[in-house]
This record gives sequence, C-alpha cells and structure tokens, in this order.
Amino acid sequence: MTRFDVAPGPAADARADLLLLPVFQGPAPGPGVNEAATALGVDAADLLSRHGLAGRLGDELVIESFGRLPASVVLFVGVGPAEDAGPGAIREAAMRAARRASSFESVATTLAQAGGRRGARLVESAGAVVEGLVLGRYRFDRYRSAPPHDGGEADKADRLSRFTVLVPAADRTTARAAVRRAESVASATNWARDLVNTPAADATPADLAAECRRLAKEWELTCRVWSRPDLEREGFGGILGVGRGSANEPRLVELSYAGGGRARPIAITGKGITFDSGGLSLKKPAEMEWMKSDMAGAATAMAVLRAAAELRLRVNLIAALPFAENLPGGAALRPGDIVRHRNGKTSEVVDTDCEGRLVVADALAYLAEKRPAALVDSATLTDAAGLGESLWAAMGNDASLVAEVVAAGQDAGDPGWALPLPGEYRRHLKSSVADLRNAPADAPDTTLTAAMYLAEFPGDVPWVHIDNGSTAYLERATDTWPKGATGSPTRALVRWLEGRAGRR
Repeated sequence: MTRFDVAPGPAADARADLLLLPVFQGPAPGPGVNEAATALGVDAADLLSRHGLAGRLGDELVIESFGRLPASVVLFVGVGPAEDAGPGAIREAAMRAARRASSFESVATTLAQAGGRRGARLVESAGAVVEGLVLGRYRFDRYRSAPPHDGGEADKADRLSRFTVLVPAADRTTARAAVRRAESVASATNWARDLVNTPAADATPADLAAECRRLAKEWELTCRVWSRPDLEREGFGGILGVGRGSANEPRLVELSYAGGGRARPIAITGKGITFDSGGLSLKKPAEMEWMKSDMAGAATAMAVLRAAAELRLRVNLIAALPFAENLPGGAALRPGDIVRHRNGKTSEVVDTDCEGRLVVADALAYLAEKRPAALVDSATLTDAAGLGESLWAAMGNDASLVAEVVAAGQDAGDPGWALPLPGEYRRHLKSSVADLRNAPADAPDTTLTAAMYLAEFPGDVPWVHIDNGSTAYLERATDTWPKGATGSPTRALVRWLEGRAGRR
C-alpha cells in the first residue's frame, strides 16, 4: 500500500529513491530542475538538449545522481508548453510516468508546481499528480500466474510505498486535502475498472449483487437486492425479459447514501449487462470478445457511490442497478416479443441485441418514482456517436443539467460532449403493436435514437443520459491508457456531485 504525502522543501534535498521533475516544451526547466542540475554539477539547459528531451508530453530522461543528490535516480518528464501546463497536463504526465515511478520504493516530485506555483491552481495540480499516478499504476493481474515478459515497464514489480508531492509550505494543508480526495476518486475509478475487466463467469448478476452488499457494508450504505420473484411482482419486465435466456437470473440492486440531510436525492443508474452475446440477434465472435464490459455503466454507479461515501459528500444518492446476462437460451427473448416496463409502457423487442436500453428503462422508471432532483444514467449502448475513445456523449431533457455534467467532466479530465435530442426522431421508434419499439424501424440505430428511447422513462424528472460505449473499455491501448476498462465516466460524475454538494 502506498502512502501519499505532501511536503515542503527544495527538490534537491528530497529524500527519495526517485526524484521526478517536470520539463516544459522547448525544452525549458520546470520547478526543481535547475536546483537538481546544480547539485549534479551540470547545466540544466545543456543536459536537456544534449539528451534530446524536448519537453513534450511523453518525453522522458532518466539519469543516475551518483550520490550528488539524496535521490539515487532523477526522472525528467515532459509536460508540454508552459502556458498549457494546468492540472490536465499534469495528470497526463503523471499517468505516463507512473509505471516507471512505481518500480521505486519512494518517489518525490515537483510536478504539481509545474501546474501552478501557488494557490488554487497548485492545489488542484497536486491532486492531479496523485490521480494520474494512481490511474497510471493500474494493473489487472488477478488471473495471471506470472507477470508478462514483454521487456516493458509492465514487467517490473510495483514497489512504491511512499509518494511525496513537494509544494510550498503555505499550501501544504490545502494540497494535502486535494491529494486525499484524488486518491479516493482514482481508487474508486480503478475499482470500477476491476469490476469491468473481470470475466463474465465471475461477474454474474448474483456476483455483482454480492459485491454491492460488500460495498454497502464497508461504506455504511443502504442496500436492497431484488431477485426474480421481486422483479416479477414489481413489474420490471425489461430486466426480466433480457435475463430470460441465461441460467444466471437477473437482479436489481438499490443502493443509497445519505449525506445531504433533508435535501432531495440525486438518482444514478447504469447499464448492467454482465455479458452480451446479442441474444437471439447473435453478435459476431469478434464483437463478443469484450462484452464482459457491457456492465460498465453499473460499475460506474457503484464507484460513484463508493467515492461519495468516502469523501462524505453532502448529498443524498439513490442508485438502481439492473444486472442481467443476455444469452440465446431456450427461454430467450425473441424478435417480436413485447415486454412491459415498470412504468407500464410496453416495448416491442425487434432486436435482442438492443437489450441495454430495456433494462435501463426499468431502472429510470423506478428512480423517477422517487422524485429526485436529478437523474443520470450511463450506459454502453452505442459507439457514442463516433466521438472516439476520448469523449462520452451526453443527452437529456434538461439542457442546463446536460451542460452541468459535461462541464464537470471537462474539469475532471474525464470529458464528454453534449448532443441534441431531436423530438422528431421519436417517429423512428413507433410500433404497430406496442407503445414503442426498442430499435428504429426505418433508420440506423444511433446514439440519438437509443437516447430517444430512454427519454420515455424519466418522465418530467431532469435527466441526463451518458453513452460511454467508446470510453468505458478500450479495445486497443493508447498513449496513456492500457487496453481494457477505464472507469469512465466515474471521475466526471464525482466532480458533478461535488459541485452539487457545494450548493448547500
């Protein structure tokens, strides 16, 4: 376990195995670089240029101190242009350096000072350093009998036990609070990544319901698990219908956190399809390969509840998490079948691979009955309107709420993009035998039509739908993220809730 600390003092005096120092694009020495270079007996500018370190994000230079510094090794990392070196750039630089840094037992860094020398900007950057470090260190090795051997940083054991963020003495107290907050949020995000990366055989609806119970016990949440008889009695036809083809029966889990006194609750849900074969509308094998990730929306909601409880946010939260496995068993939904949802509306199921919206619809209808102040869902329904792996899509029935959630994501380094929800698209979901159909009759099934379907269920409650189909699980590694789960949009929603808590 790593202990994160905040300390004042010159970088050249920091007692750690590794000293991590920032370099601006140019190159130009960042905070602590000149002092360390002087102790090493070299000119900083000459050192950087001689080794070709331009200071771009991703640039690195490792040198031995040979006893001239308390730290045995110095790692210079690029943070990009000085004028852009805010918390976002600092977070990314820390993520990129995390694997190398984690091979040392102790690390000290001035990275936060590159994002701001004093005050609020420095404090936020201190949190960004730790958040980036925790996210960048993430590994999913639960099923490995031995570590990989590809010659990269991933081969090295994670030895990090102490990580110190160097800041001016005047900012130490507020920076320490930012570091604690960042550690909590990043750890919750990594927990969501663990849930999503877990094979579907070990993350059935019953398994995830049990995980919710453990979460509730650890963080003093209220938890209720609805099994199949409960769902039948209470009219959750979408969840029941999707789960019909699997031997693993569906569940609905209700979690709540009470931190906001008498304030109206905020409601959260997310798609919890523990594996999606497409049902009778069977996917191709290559499309199924990563469908264990189709419960990333529910994992996000679980992580948000955990972070809110750990941070003791002054809000009241209620989550309804629908878990089901979409398999083509003998009892599976057939194209043409009709399901009746919690709010009484009926859906003609024309495509059993459009199952996520069926279960989220039930959860939205149930949460709307609670009359929350706001209702947010995240679901891997589509490819997020072609926005790629860097942006989730946001739509809803309240433009100001959509803008609020998108702004929170931008601040958190977990960004999304607002899309319209044109009312005329509702015509594509008309059914001749039910209230609506679960896929368009005469148009492509897009992010917008999927959201338009869900819009039938929140009623007049302010609602935002987040499609994280492209951001929640990466099929290929990027410069900062490995292949697999990212935890998105956990950090965005925690930041949004923090803003809501601040209104009180």
